Amino acid sequence: MKPIVQISLDVLSVDEAVATARMALRAGVDWLEAGTPLIIAEGMHGVRALRAAFPDTPIVADLKTMDGGYLEAEVMAKAGATHVVVMARAHEETLKCVVQAGRDFGVKVMGDNRACENMVDGAKWLEDLGCDYIVHHVGYDERRGIAARGLRMPSPLDELRQVVAAVGVPVQAVGGLSLEQAVRTPEYGAPLVVLGAPLTIDADAFKTASGDVEDSLRLICEKVHGYGDVPIGSARR
Repeated sequence: MKPIVQISLDVLSVDEAVATARMALRAGVDWLEAGTPLIIAEGMHGVRALRAAFPDTPIVADLKTMDGGYLEAEVMAKAGATHVVVMARAHEETLKCVVQAGRDFGVKVMGDNRACENMVDGAKWLEDLGCDYIVHHVGYDERRGIAARGLRMPSPLDELRQVVAAVGVPVQAVGGLSLEQAVRTPEYGAPLVVLGAPLTIDADAFKTASGDVEDSLRLICEKVHGYGDVPIGSARR
């Protein structure tokens, strides 16, 4: 699989999301993510606005679904999302509902293993239930809370190779990665590179970061796309 660059639009207004997305696509970004803050603020209207502005671009709706799985996936699919996110810690029936909605409405399902007691087993379970992608995720509050206690902040890189080896679907790593770390995730076998808070977005204010973000994104996209094909699923197929 050729590596993909996805930008997380963790902002609170449609106007800023569209402007940031336009800049990111000029720089070479492949996928847009309607981040959770945008979903909270604008809901399906944010996804509709992105679809209207960018009719041919994949759009991930980061719903972090925990219940009402079929309806949430249906709403976002009809608004124009091509991918939806469901949490591994949701009930098994919720996961099945999201997967079924994905099949019914032609959207891909991304299963997020955040907060699983065993992240590798969580990723395998998500795949077994029908998820098309795995989001290997160490959460924002988790990272900051652990660091505030003077302990080493966990990173998705800690178990990324094990997660990649355990599943037969593409993996992305999310959660506190530096630019350098995010760009290197294809080296771990994870071809979906996510850029967002705090990489290209101000994580505390949920506003576009200052500085020449477009030039930085262009360099990142060139680096990621230069990896060539990343093997997927050799451990389970």
